[in-house]
Amino acid sequence: MSSRALPDERSLVERAKTDPGAFGELYDRYFHQMYRFVFSRMRDQTAAEDVTSEVFIKALKGIPRYQDTGRPFVAWLYQIAVNTVADRYRSSRPTVDIDEVRQVWAIVEKLPAPQRTAIVLKFQEDMKITDIAAVMGKTEGAVKLLIHRGMTRIRGTLVPGAAR
Repeated sequence: MSSRALPDERSLVERAKTDPGAFGELYDRYFHQMYRFVFSRMRDQTAAEDVTSEVFIKALKGIPRYQDTGRPFVAWLYQIAVNTVADRYRSSRPTVDIDEVRQVWAIVEKLPAPQRTAIVLKFQEDMKITDIAAVMGKTEGAVKLLIHRGMTRIRGTLVPGAAR
């Protein structure tokens, strides 16, 4: 639905804050639209059904705090759907194999000292490029180049033929 919301949408949303029957009407009105959107992101019927249900549960819990900002109510539902899909992908992310991590750091240890220092400061210490440059007494461009070259070596060692 575009910005031209159905005329009774505002009053229906206000009623839904205290009347479960009115929320049921909103559910009936927008369920298929939300399901299609979620399914287009998930590409799995069961997951899409679960996430769509979650969207409406979150909407039901959150509707007392819903503020009409002039945007259609469905835009609020889409925002909940986007966040719920993202949460689902985050929680289903595969775990990292600790042996692979050890392998990467073993490769880092064999890099030339400036590349190793730049990579450790960037990825282990989570420092910004400007801070790394200050610590190493180099320009930001030089630090970026060190990190790039180090990452290229790591990639080339992990995936032969991947280095450019």
